[in-house]
Amino acid sequence: MPRRKEPRIPDAILDQLLAEADPQAVFDPNGLLDALKKALAERVLNAEMDHHLAGEEPGNRRNGYGRKTVITDTGQIELEVPRDRQGRFDPQLIAKYQRRFPGFDDKIISMYARGMSTREIVGHLRDLYRIEVSPDLISAVTDAVLEEVTAWQARPLEPVYPLIFFDALRVKIRDEGLVRNKAVHIALGVRADGTKEILGLWLEQNEGAKFWLRVMNELKNRGVEDVLIAVVDGLKGFPEAITAVFPQTMVQTCIVHLLRHSLDFVSWKDRKPVAAALKEIYRAVDAAAGEAALTAFEDGCWGQKYPAISQSWRRAWTEVVPFYAFPGDVRRILYTTNAIEALNSKLRRAVRARGHFPNDEAATKLLFLVLNRSEKEWIMPPREWSMAKAQFAVLFGERFTIAMA
Repeated sequence: MPRRKEPRIPDAILDQLLAEADPQAVFDPNGLLDALKKALAERVLNAEMDHHLAGEEPGNRRNGYGRKTVITDTGQIELEVPRDRQGRFDPQLIAKYQRRFPGFDDKIISMYARGMSTREIVGHLRDLYRIEVSPDLISAVTDAVLEEVTAWQARPLEPVYPLIFFDALRVKIRDEGLVRNKAVHIALGVRADGTKEILGLWLEQNEGAKFWLRVMNELKNRGVEDVLIAVVDGLKGFPEAITAVFPQTMVQTCIVHLLRHSLDFVSWKDRKPVAAALKEIYRAVDAAAGEAALTAFEDGCWGQKYPAISQSWRRAWTEVVPFYAFPGDVRRILYTTNAIEALNSKLRRAVRARGHFPNDEAATKLLFLVLNRSEKEWIMPPREWSMAKAQFAVLFGERFTIAMA
């Protein structure tokens, strides 16, 4: 796609503008930049009025100007808005009841997506731009995102996903006067070309087979016909729910989460040697060698010192075994380059900055905005994908070639 050419202002015009202005005050509130915004906005409004009157009956004509103060991303400016006698003129640049200049709402949403609270945004605007806005205004701007969330959560999806990562993040939300822990479940899909897509997010206090069955049916109703591999973090009731809706799907325990859970039992000074010992299990050539390595770990010094580690691997072993059928390139997709890990770190930073949320809608807004920003950064597939997809074509045959079509 060719790069859009930026408009260039002739030097002569810039010299004329700067001739009577203090260069150090150009960007100050009510400086040259605000004066330019005011002049250009009023020029556009007058052009809109000319266009409006051209399509009206002869009796309708200009009727002076009304004054309107609007908030911009650099301060406040007062505009003279043209009026017509019949009162039918509704400008497009700044609508009748609009008090914020185009682009101002985007700045608020961007700050909110970075974890700033409504009151922090109010203070930031006051300190940096000398703009006085209320927390209610910030809430009104960000509440508009909820309509976008509803549409996004119902959008059609791809018919086949080679990989879907399912994960949960705990957030604190005020509910009936108490701050409760709720789980935000996220589904990250990998398309046949290796690009990633957030399929949805679901807020639930209690998870289980019924909840996951509802999620799977929702994905199917949005167009998903097949999932080759589902990578999960030992989520309760998930294997049964997914095979009820997508019976051919291979359910795989996330090795990264299993390792992290294992190290939760280990003292800080022992973490490196224990992590090195666990590598022998998940880097084994096949399932039999992996189970032999697990038995050796169990009988070794670290397994004796931390028996809960081998017990957790044994409990999840049925969902670990599929991993060994894959060659190295596919294994790296499943754990070394686990895309959901980087995503979770961004979500956790935003959640930590907020502390807790006043309601489910506030949590949904923030998490959606963080996910939306992250998705825009995903341009290229992982470098292993070109080799991994050749393996997928062999392992899954027609099911994968359908996704490539």
